[in-house]
Amino acid sequence: MIRLVQIVNPSHGRRVALADDSTLYLLGTHRSVYAFALAAIEIGCPLRDLISSDLSDISLNYHEVYELKSEWRFLPSFDHPTEQSRCLVSGTGLTHLASAANRDAMHVGGSVTDSMRMYQLGVEQGRPEDGAIGAAPEWFYKGNGGILRGHGVPLTVPNFAGDGGEEPELASVYVIDRSGVPRRIGLTPANEFSDHVIEKQNYLYLAHSKLRACAIGPELILDPDFSLVAGTVAIERGGATLWSKEISTGDQRMCHSLANIEHHHFKYEAHRRPGDAHVHFLGASSFSFGDGIRLEDGDETVVKWNGYGRALRNRIEVENSQPMQAAVLAV
Repeated sequence: MIRLVQIVNPSHGRRVALADDSTLYLLGTHRSVYAFALAAIEIGCPLRDLISSDLSDISLNYHEVYELKSEWRFLPSFDHPTEQSRCLVSGTGLTHLASAANRDAMHVGGSVTDSMRMYQLGVEQGRPEDGAIGAAPEWFYKGNGGILRGHGVPLTVPNFAGDGGEEPELASVYVIDRSGVPRRIGLTPANEFSDHVIEKQNYLYLAHSKLRACAIGPELILDPDFSLVAGTVAIERGGATLWSKEISTGDQRMCHSLANIEHHHFKYEAHRRPGDAHVHFLGASSFSFGDGIRLEDGDETVVKWNGYGRALRNRIEVENSQPMQAAVLAV
């Protein structure tokens, strides 16, 4: 299994490294997973083979880097290295039963909600036979690559927000080749950080609730097993575990197949621009807000998926300034 990280150092700039349990092996030629992927496509070589043939003679202690005890810091496990605006960050919701139940609980009104209708549509038509097109899942926009954060980088709750809450997921990452064909690179642990308080006020605020920073990494896995993935999510406060839960995802836990999710994302011509990068969140089965937890400044979120490398950890930073009206000036 190929496990990649993207890291940066003030002296050496950004690098890509091949990870094992104890060591990071820096790669030599390119400085981003994005560049490696395009190079592999250009020369017609499997990405894993290109990675394996490009090891430099520099290695790092993974534990020290992971614990932020060196000058190296983590970048998002995938990004567009030069143009953040050319990385589309999006997601698909209501893909897991628990996610539908949590969403439904926010908007109960004595009748079947749109959330449960959308989920049921996925159950009935989200896994079409090969070559067929199934029902479209929910789709949401989070922002461009500027909202992506790496392992160990804080997630900020802006001063206008209702709250900030973790959503432990896996995200699939892509590059669009020069012919306009989406190429899946791999999957990575993810925290699709959202504002559940605003969403709970009114379902039509869902779009607003998603416009937040989010985290992916620390590792990107090439060709991982996505059939059934178990994991854990935890909230730590003051050095102790405040809340934790076992979670699961993967093909066996989702009402939409990955192929169906990908079709309904990439059917749009604007999502197939050559050279663009995509990070797409695949949905969560559980989050602490559903159990009545409100994250506070200094809390730390921990997302761990078995078989997907080390846990993704991010501290919560709550802005305590007063919101100011956004100024718009005439030309």
